Parts: sequence; C-alpha cells; structure tokens
Amino acid sequence: MKVIVAGAGLVGFNIARYLAAAGNDVVIIDQRPELVRKIGDSLDIQAMVGHASHPSTLEHAGAADADMFIAVTQVDEVNMVACQVAHTLFNVPTKIARVRQQDYLQSRWQDLFRRDHLPIDVVISPEVEVAHAIALRLEVPGALNVVPFAEDRVRLIALRCTEATPIINTPLRQLTYLFPDLHLVCVGVARGDQFFIPHADDQLLPDDEVHFVVETAHLERALPAFGYEERMSDRIIIVGGGNIGLFLARELEGRYPHLSIKVIENNPERAERIADELKRSVVLCGDARDRTLLDEANVRSAQAIVTVTNDDEVNIMAALLGKRLGCERALALVNNSTYNLVVRLIGLDVAINPRETTVSSILQHVRRGRLKSVHTIRDGEAEIYEAEALETSPLVGKPLKDFRQSGGMIVGAIIRDDKVIMPRGDTVVQAHDRVVMVARSDVVRKVEQLFAVRLDYF
Repeated sequence: MKVIVAGAGLVGFNIARYLAAAGNDVVIIDQRPELVRKIGDSLDIQAMVGHASHPSTLEHAGAADADMFIAVTQVDEVNMVACQVAHTLFNVPTKIARVRQQDYLQSRWQDLFRRDHLPIDVVISPEVEVAHAIALRLEVPGALNVVPFAEDRVRLIALRCTEATPIINTPLRQLTYLFPDLHLVCVGVARGDQFFIPHADDQLLPDDEVHFVVETAHLERALPAFGYEERMSDRIIIVGGGNIGLFLARELEGRYPHLSIKVIENNPERAERIADELKRSVVLCGDARDRTLLDEANVRSAQAIVTVTNDDEVNIMAALLGKRLGCERALALVNNSTYNLVVRLIGLDVAINPRETTVSSILQHVRRGRLKSVHTIRDGEAEIYEAEALETSPLVGKPLKDFRQSGGMIVGAIIRDDKVIMPRGDTVVQAHDRVVMVARSDVVRKVEQLFAVRLDYF
C-alpha cells in the first residue's frame, strides 16, 4: 500500500515509522528541510520538502497512484485543502486529516466533510481523543493506560506492580486457580526497558508494568488482585484550560456528576471563557506552580492532579508540586518522549503521551483486512487489535496454542455472539468471532495476514 503523509512532526514521523515497518511504501512531505533531512536519515522512506496542499508537490510525491493520504500538519486549513487536492486532482481513495479547531467539528456543521463538499473520509481531533484517554485513566485507580474494545465489553488495563501486589512472584498459570471466575488474561509485561509477552510460567515482579485484558464487568474484582482497591477519584484538579483541559472537564462533568472539579488556567481571558462554558467546575486563574494557588485549590484533599498545558516542564513541575503538597495521584501530559526516561523516577504517577493516542486513532483506519481497532502500546513497542476473524483466516479452526509457538502475539479476549470468552490454549476461534490480540511491533505483518481478506472469500 502506498501512503503519503503530510506533516513531519512527532505524529507524522511516528505514523510514517509504523507504516514503513509494516512494509508499506511511504512518502512524507514537510516544509521544514531539517525535519525532512532527519526523517530521511532515520527511516527507509522517501522524504521531500514541499507544501502539502500544492498540486505540484502531491504530483511529485506520487499521489496519482497513492492508496491513502494522511494530513497531520500543524495547520487545519492546510490539512483540509490538501485532502481536497488529493481527491479532486489525484483521486486518492482514502483521505485522513487532523483537525484541531473545534469550530469545524460542531454538530451543526456535520455536512462540511461530505464527499461532495470537503472530501475527508476520517477526521481526527487529537485534543478530544487525549481528553477521553485521560478520563478513562482517572476512572480506573492506578491505571497507567486504559483502552476499551468491543463497545467497552473488554478493556486493556496497564498497572504497575509493587511489593504489596498480591500476585507477585506467582506463576501466571496459577491465576486461573486463584481467581477461577475472573475473566482476565495477562498479555504484556514491561520490565525495565524490555516489553515481552509472558508465558504461563512467568512471574510478575515488583516494579513491573503489567498489561492485561479483562472483561469490563469484572474490572472491579480484578483491581484488588493487583493491589488497587481504592475507588475512583472524587476531587480532581486540572491544570491548563486549553482544548484538552476544557474537553476533559466537560467529559468529567457529563459522566460523573459527583466529581468536584477545579481548573487552573494562567491566561485571564481564557479562564473567563472556559468558566462560562463549564457548568459545575470551579475555574481559578494563575500559575499552577504557585503554592498559594494550589493551596487555594485545596490540592491536599484532591485525589488527582492532571496537568495538560502546552509546556512539558510546567506540566511536570505542577504535577510534582501538587503531589508533594499531598495530592494522591499526579498525571502529566508529556510530549517530549525523552522525559519518559525520568518522569517515574522523580515521582510522577502517569506520563500521558498525546502522540501515542493520536497515532492509535489514525492507525485503526490504516491497517488492512478486518481490523476494527488498533492501539499502540509503550510508544510503538507493541500493538493491540480488535479484529473480525473470517472463514478464510488462518486463525479459524485451530487451537490458539498453535499460534503461541511462533511467539510475539497473544489473544486476550474473544467476543462471540455478545459473549466474552477469555481464551486458553485449547480455545478455538470461530468464523466471525471478534478477537482482541496483542502483538509485538516486529510481528505486526503476521497479525495482518491472520485477519486479511483473501480474494477467494468473495
């Protein structure tokens, strides 16, 4: 598949990297020569300097025979016009655009992106996606990551093990005997810098980051097994009243009426505006690194502080200060992946990677076959899929233990006729089952082949 990516920032770079690793023919366009040079040196793809919405640039990039066009530049209007040019002049079948300005996305303008108006097949709004991802983390105590699948029937949960975790130093195969009615499968462990898919004889150790798939109805019972018994936060402080902070406050107001929410915004005009837009949240104006302001927000009694400004350093410092003053849990938006090496060492509970969320949103529209949903894990070390198994899939009709021998992948759940099945080695996938599977990045192509639609199916 040939894919043109417009925009060589962090999101564009990672999309290009994932697609190239999966064997796609990728061309990336950007106006900044230094970024183009960097990508050309680090990835085995074609990188070119140019304006993404200019017809001559797209012609030079080979848009005439492209299968997909992904526009993720920093400017919404460039992304939209580039998709229009790709459609009108080059008839590119699939166009995806990142649109950050919410005025374009209001429901009353929903006809804007119709094929006969602005022909964009998929519109991605990063701020909304990130806000939703944060809300899910706040809902599950201690969660480093939460990803729902199959209309939220099952979830991927990531938690950190401690010395107090009841199941550490216990072979994973014994979980079935310890919790016979618990629908849970451990699908990944991050230990130090290594991420691996565990086997039945592996044990969890203190400081491991464990990823498991669990039936959502069993989640409340699953958390105590990992040492997390507290309830969802009921007092939350949000630092940053930009789009992410505003959308997060709105979602929390709508979903959790019991929550006490305070928003800290440094810009007086912005603070006044979001105060008018929010219904129950209290908006404070000032610098969240000011101890007096945090005291006014009563950070000592807050269960969580979430910092989502546009400045990584402000986010990290405000989150750490809030936790130092007594807040139970600190979550910070961190764009610079280099900081991931130190954020946990200095006391930050969760570093939220907005790039990973945006890339996951785009990848689920890129993967071939019957893949319904794709999310990256640990910035691309692995991916988790929801896919439909068709009659022609090699996965159908064979016990899952046959596929574990090849390594690198594991089935976390099967949804069959609205029933959730937690798989074992002798479980056999049937046609039209919805399968939730985790795979390391180096076996992504094998997963695509498992769910690809062969021509003899039609």
